[in-house]
Amino acid sequence: MPASQPRSRARDRSNVLNRAEFLSLNQPLKGNQESRSSSRKQSGQAGAAGAQNSNPKERRQSQQLPEEDCMQLNPSFKGIAFNSLLAIDICMSKRLGVCANRASSWGGARSMINLLGITGHGIPWIAGTLICLVKSSTLAGQEVLMNLLLALLLDIMIVAGLQKLAKRKGPYDITPGLLDYLTMDTYAFPAGHASRAAMLSKFFLNHLVLAIPLRILLVLWALCVGFSRVMIGRHHITDVLSGFVFGYLQFRLVELIWMSSNTCQMLISIW
Repeated sequence: MPASQPRSRARDRSNVLNRAEFLSLNQPLKGNQESRSSSRKQSGQAGAAGAQNSNPKERRQSQQLPEEDCMQLNPSFKGIAFNSLLAIDICMSKRLGVCANRASSWGGARSMINLLGITGHGIPWIAGTLICLVKSSTLAGQEVLMNLLLALLLDIMIVAGLQKLAKRKGPYDITPGLLDYLTMDTYAFPAGHASRAAMLSKFFLNHLVLAIPLRILLVLWALCVGFSRVMIGRHHITDVLSGFVFGYLQFRLVELIWMSSNTCQMLISIW
């Protein structure tokens, strides 16, 4: 044993790693480990504190977010059906817009389709009703014309109000014409021409004595006016169908508030 101890000491002296400049390689850095562990603890505590502070804010923001901005992971059957029908409506309306521009398949017939749409515009009908009212000499004719004028004015106001509420644009980016701006018919839903054509056709069928061929032509005219708006890319199919429905409801409204002959004569005398 006494001989082995000097040998081991000699080996330790001869070992290069036992020198002073290499001692840092053999011994662990306690200070660095402690600093690293303390920094990790501090970062962990800071992260936990930040998470605790941020959680209430995030919860408040998530509670304040409107339902429109929240993702619906489980949409209802009604929502899926509505979106599917809306997509079909847009697709079919774009396909039926064969006169939307000059480059379309029926672009050469665009002027004729526009002329058909003008026959259902409100301004020509109001002007024609006023001219007929001035030239009319019978009380029955004046009564019918005054109520027709009331129906036309109600149609313009109701359609303009509904379009301002819906603000739905057409399938194609088409600038409204001058007559459209005069009657505030600048949006797509509901179709003003369709509602007016349906209301007028029902009004004439109910208050005028017409032969059967004229009745059929009147109904066909209303249908052609409505779907001509789809052909020029101004309205969707559902816009036109809803316009027909609103036109019929407007006719029923005019029937409920029908002005008598005495009321019409009073209004004519004031005018």
